[in-house]
Amino acid sequence: MPTRIKICCIKSVEEAQTAIRFGASAIGLVAKMPSGPGPISDNLIKEIASTIPPPIGTFLLTSETSVNEIIKHHHRTNTNTIQIVDALSSGTYSQLKTTLPSVKIVQVIHVIDESSIDEAIRISESVDAILLDSGNPNLKIKELGGTGRVHNWRLSRQIRIGAKCPVFLAGGLNPENIRQAIEEVEPYAVDVCSGVRTNGNLDIKKLENFFKEISLT
Repeated sequence: MPTRIKICCIKSVEEAQTAIRFGASAIGLVAKMPSGPGPISDNLIKEIASTIPPPIGTFLLTSETSVNEIIKHHHRTNTNTIQIVDALSSGTYSQLKTTLPSVKIVQVIHVIDESSIDEAIRISESVDAILLDSGNPNLKIKELGGTGRVHNWRLSRQIRIGAKCPVFLAGGLNPENIRQAIEEVEPYAVDVCSGVRTNGNLDIKKLENFFKEISLT
């Protein structure tokens, strides 16, 4: 099965259409974050999401950690998927699914060390997908993605083998390393932000090379 591709940090309708034209099966729309690139307003997220055809995943990246606040955030944006970039502080995934039955729930796991494996496998039983990234929510200013750093793919592979749901791989991916990443981890999908951008904008040449390299895996 071909590896699916999510292009993150989309900041305009034009960028979304470009990503889809190249073959993206999902786009990431980053809301307010404590750090990292690409945040846009909830109104703009809603506007972009409303233009995307149904087969394409529209991921709201939310840093809210309370289920009630996540639900409110989704109501402001109307995406078909919620990507939770930090650990839940109150409420449960089942509450989210009961309230938003048609919305897919993706939990980000920041792959830091061996303990991330058990955390990811445990959570994989309760969500539609997990996304492995290179942030660190334990820092004073939380890193919740968009770091441009690669993490330990050996740990990611162990998670992918044990997970009870599809696994997305993110973190420092680019045209130069994407084939190796897919070969080592064999994820369901890959997720890229800065690796296909120049000066913050989508770079057509990098996009082209990224998709080309994946087609060769």
